[in-house]
Amino acid sequence: MATKVFIDGKAGTTGLRIYDRLQKRSDIELLTLSDEERKNTGKRREMLNGCDIAFLCLPDDAAREAVSLIENPNVIVLDTSTAHRTLDDWAYGFPELSPAFRAKVESSRRIAVPGCHASGFIALVQPLIANGLIAPELPLCCHSITGYSGGGKKMIAEYEDPARSVLLDSPRQYGLTQQHKHLREMVKITGVSCAPIFCPIVADFYSGMAVTVPLFRQQLLGGATVADVREVYRSLYTGPIVSYCENASENGLLAANALAGFDAMQITVEGNEDRILLIARYDNLGKGASGAAVECMNIVMKTEPGRGLALF
Repeated sequence: MATKVFIDGKAGTTGLRIYDRLQKRSDIELLTLSDEERKNTGKRREMLNGCDIAFLCLPDDAAREAVSLIENPNVIVLDTSTAHRTLDDWAYGFPELSPAFRAKVESSRRIAVPGCHASGFIALVQPLIANGLIAPELPLCCHSITGYSGGGKKMIAEYEDPARSVLLDSPRQYGLTQQHKHLREMVKITGVSCAPIFCPIVADFYSGMAVTVPLFRQQLLGGATVADVREVYRSLYTGPIVSYCENASENGLLAANALAGFDAMQITVEGNEDRILLIARYDNLGKGASGAAVECMNIVMKTEPGRGLALF
């Protein structure tokens, strides 16, 4: 029997991507509402309680409302908003971090899908803290460049408008107040004592992103070296969705959109023995959003995590 799946917020960028990944699968029955019905709370309640798995692709308040509408205890919820990512009773949907993270995803009926920028930072920092290579108290910086699709339909329309402002021709830094919505989960999931200085940048390409965390060798604990850092990633991230890659650059350059269209994440280490660059590269709409959501659904369904995803 096919698993009944409902996407609340199917009209948004993430919802459409999830729908595209699921519509051809024979093991899934997609439940849908018309454009008029999707704004009807009663119809949404009916769908949310009549499905096996519900994806929430909604703003935070709407996602909280959707959860409140669910009375059926058997419904599994995968929320792509920021509303539930730091709650202890929700699984955090990055199963590659450890067997414990995966086990919680497997057993939970409430799963928070990670944020796009946060996914890269957490993938780089959490394993180093867990393995004792850096201290939780270490002040960190994070630089992240992303395609404009991460801003949703409004930003996509702005960038694709033939009469757009010339300001959009240049990469634009945002989150200037250091209050970006992903910071809470970046702190919570990695265990760092304070939020990193976070510098997100949106640029004139559709999708893809590269997240970089710089370190000095002196900041590594116990005389650890860059080789030890690489070994942590090499041992942990063995694929097929998250994998460690040596020499990922293209002739000394590293393109943020190189994995656009894929649902995988590439972890690499650049720099030298004294100044180290930890880098995660992936698609903000893939492992940074809809791809991660489908991966978590696959794990809950006890099928291959990469089923229906675009991998290398």
